[in-house]
Amino acid sequence: MMTNVRYLFLALAIIISLHYILSFSHEAYGRATSISNIKDHITGSQNRVPPYKIPIPEEYYAHPDPANSQGRKANAAIVMLARNGDLNGVISSMKQMEDRFNKKFHYPYVFLNDEPFNDGFKTRVTEITDSTVQFGLIPNDHWNQPAWVNETKATESRNDMVKNNVIYGGSVPYRNMCRFNSGFFYRHELLKPYKYYWRVEPDIKFFCDLDYDPFLIMQDQNKVYGFTVSLYEYEATIPTLWNAVKSFIEKYPNLVSPDNAMAFLSDDGGETYNRCHFWSNFEIGDLDLWRGEAYSKFFEHLDEQGGFYYERWGDAPVHSIGAALFSKKEQIHFFNDIGYRHEPFQHCPQGDAHKKGKCWCDSAQNFDYEWYSCLNRYDKLFS
Repeated sequence: MMTNVRYLFLALAIIISLHYILSFSHEAYGRATSISNIKDHITGSQNRVPPYKIPIPEEYYAHPDPANSQGRKANAAIVMLARNGDLNGVISSMKQMEDRFNKKFHYPYVFLNDEPFNDGFKTRVTEITDSTVQFGLIPNDHWNQPAWVNETKATESRNDMVKNNVIYGGSVPYRNMCRFNSGFFYRHELLKPYKYYWRVEPDIKFFCDLDYDPFLIMQDQNKVYGFTVSLYEYEATIPTLWNAVKSFIEKYPNLVSPDNAMAFLSDDGGETYNRCHFWSNFEIGDLDLWRGEAYSKFFEHLDEQGGFYYERWGDAPVHSIGAALFSKKEQIHFFNDIGYRHEPFQHCPQGDAHKKGKCWCDSAQNFDYEWYSCLNRYDKLFS
């Protein structure tokens, strides 16, 4: 009996010794057999760091040798909302997009305008790229202020905002743009064939080489919304927006995603809005998020309130609230390695990411953790 016990202890000692040797000599084995990993398998995996802090796998990067490249693409397009008068700004943005990213990956462009693009615009734009370019006209009912809006009330609101120096406070075209981007751009005929989009605007800057395909990251990792800058919204533009959001949640609680990103939007469980939003002039997103039942009903609910015209609801908070409520928090991705500027804010990658991207921005000029940034709230979602 004692002999059997000795053999048992000897076997256990050998197993434990082998475990420790393998743990130190083989990193993958150590991770797989760690207490935290075993706990995750039992209780369910929990994110401990924001997803962007996990490096992009090397196999996603483009290589000079085509045989070493992935050789696959997502069903995606680069989308620009612009007018003929924006041509110089469009060319500047597009040239940077091509030089930094798209000449390696050749995604098509879709240009949208509430007026027909002229021949000069089309010629200049198509000379910049070897990719397919399409030009689309926005339907009137997708762009113009709806007839049911009380114009007297809307005019009074605009006048008040002008008196209070609210940016774009007196502009109807700006409100049309916000409403279009909130609820209609993804319905355009030219975008119907696509699943993913990258929104680009005139007069922006891309600071870094992007040698991997962010669309494939979205696709392979089941991401639905990507951003580079997050900040607080002007309170004067959205005084009743959160009340409208709460009434929607009360009406359709089943449409809110489990493990959502409400904590990015609210510091008290949804009672009030902290005004944090993702700056939507840069978006890489899944069009099916906006096309789905939850967001479709959400936009209809907001539109019925008239806040796009009676106030000045922007597409940035509307998209941000929609993404935060109708997806899981890990499906929202911060593209840390995409250097980007839209006046007056910029994201400049730090450390190794700055070097790897050959970024030309000054890393000291970075909005990420300035007092008006909301990136720290995004980070806390995963702590």
